[in-house]
Amino acid sequence: MGHAGAAAAAVRYLRSTGATAPVEPLPRPELRCVGEDERAPVDQTEFRRVLGTFPTGVTIVTAPPEAGFACQSFSSLSLDPPLVAFMVGRTSTTWPRIARAGVFCVNILAADQGDLCRAFAVRGADKFANVPHDPAPTTGSPRLTGAVAWIDCTIHAVHTGGDHLIVVGRVKSLGTSATQDAPLLFHRGRFGRLHDDEPPR
Repeated sequence: MGHAGAAAAAVRYLRSTGATAPVEPLPRPELRCVGEDERAPVDQTEFRRVLGTFPTGVTIVTAPPEAGFACQSFSSLSLDPPLVAFMVGRTSTTWPRIARAGVFCVNILAADQGDLCRAFAVRGADKFANVPHDPAPTTGSPRLTGAVAWIDCTIHAVHTGGDHLIVVGRVKSLGTSATQDAPLLFHRGRFGRLHDDEPPR
């Protein structure tokens, strides 16, 4: 199944469940690669460097039975209805499995889970080997032990975005860890964590 086909499969899944929310994909935008005789409008190395100055959180998106990948491009999207979004590359080998499942769980990683993130960023490995998890309450997607928070979702819509897909999820359940650990951050190609330098008030 191609990636466009995987997006369409996700939409068909939503229709088959009788979802009442609109799930029609947006019209495909006009996309064109830069020709060999053209100069790219933005150098890709410079693009990565500049965008890398924006710190992000780090998540692992999972789906049943055991599919998952590391994802920085996650965001809340809507309060009413409760929607979140993540972006996934069209070349991802995990996305088709998530699309077929029709559901996913976003695991927001704690500051000490950098190694776990690296393990889920590797292709072809058994990412869940020796990784404790339990099923999220609504979808059964793997909920990773030690994560700061989790958001359990059904796929609401899938849109194209250049060399990525924009996946919108409808939140069905969510929660935070009891320990309230600091989240894992990513900035300029490195992991980091929050530091509270302000004196208590």
